[in-house]
Amino acid sequence: MNDLDARGVPARPGALRRAAPALLGYAAVRALGLVVLALWSGARGKDAYTLLTARWDSLWYTRVAELGYGYEVRLPNGDVHSNLAFFPLLPWLERLVAAVSPLSYADGGFVVSVLASLAAAWGIFAVADHVYGRRAGVCAVLLWAVLPVGIVQSMAYSESLFTALAAWSLYAVLTGRWVTAGVLAGLAGLTRPVGLAVVAAVWAAGVAAFLRERASTRGHASTRERASSREHVSARGHASARDRTSFARDRSAAPEDGARAGERAGAPANARRVGAPEGAPHATDTSGVRLRRVLGMLLAPLGAAGYVLWVGHRTGDGPLGYLDVQAGWRNGFDGGYAFARFIAAMFTSFPSALAGLGLVAGVGLVVWLYVVCVRQRQPLPLLVYAGVVTALALCASSYFGSKPRLLLPAFPLLLPLALALARLRTPRSALVVGAVAAASAVYGAFWLNGSGPP
Repeated sequence: MNDLDARGVPARPGALRRAAPALLGYAAVRALGLVVLALWSGARGKDAYTLLTARWDSLWYTRVAELGYGYEVRLPNGDVHSNLAFFPLLPWLERLVAAVSPLSYADGGFVVSVLASLAAAWGIFAVADHVYGRRAGVCAVLLWAVLPVGIVQSMAYSESLFTALAAWSLYAVLTGRWVTAGVLAGLAGLTRPVGLAVVAAVWAAGVAAFLRERASTRGHASTRERASSREHVSARGHASARDRTSFARDRSAAPEDGARAGERAGAPANARRVGAPEGAPHATDTSGVRLRRVLGMLLAPLGAAGYVLWVGHRTGDGPLGYLDVQAGWRNGFDGGYAFARFIAAMFTSFPSALAGLGLVAGVGLVVWLYVVCVRQRQPLPLLVYAGVVTALALCASSYFGSKPRLLLPAFPLLLPLALALARLRTPRSALVVGAVAAASAVYGAFWLNGSGPP
């Protein structure tokens, strides 16, 4: 907070120095995860770097970077897996890295993800620090780092890139930098379909700001009218008293004297009624802020809308063509019905019932954290963003094993836990974070050497 200038822009180099503990802690946690992954993979005869850069979705991204769009896989059941489902910003960056260096596209994806994960950690710190203070910001970053699926942050996936763009866009909204927020939201919309959450946050904050301004304008007008009415009544009372005294003293006085006295008494009220309210910003400043806000709101959806419309044009299916592409992957939005059936089916046998209980507990924890965020009155952009990310993740109709990974960008859900951790003494909080980091590193190594993130 002390490292922000008058516009809310991070002051250099103070902002980096302020975030340094969070970034160093984040780097340490991620380094631990990579070391454990390397040891585990080596013991199993696998290559850890291949798991990070050339498996699952990483292959689809590098194929887009190398060959462009148009590749698809037709499965025996009739499903069509098209690479049009993958948004273009990460492949573009992979291609850029490969063009300016001797690195491959897969190497470029790893470099982008590592750098983006640090940018995401800094953005999360900036948001939490702005809202709750530095200690909570450090704790929020560490909690994001030690998530069970935190290893994805170091993979050639788009989660780290998206979270970085989302976090800094939200920070720009919170500090009133509307054009920056809109540009970053547009880039987030070119990264993942859940970019809709960032757009919704920018629009919600913008509409709320307009409504506050409108209510404030009405309030100032009402206050001025009441003040003017009171002063006018008071002026008339003083004028009447003076008129009566003057009439008793000299009945021959000119009647217009009292009228002129009344006009003189009422003049200040008239001047205040038509003038600007005390403390109000200059009209030019207000119009400039409104213009930047409108521009930011218009820029925010351009990335996602542009890509979706381009996919529809390429497939010949119109504006809804991207939904058809997702349907080929058996992915869609059904309000959580398929996920609920998936969990219910797990209770048909004893071993899987334990996993079902774990899933129910996990979903309950996510919902509870969001309720706590609302009760703690997080800023509206954070609530909207986290709500949309959570809804899209939990209510998707397929890839149930991916839901923890899809929730990775929903970092505002961690802020209540960050506040609780920040209240602990430093040795105790360090012990908690260290223990969870070790468990997360082991789980990440086990996960990637097993089923991995689909």
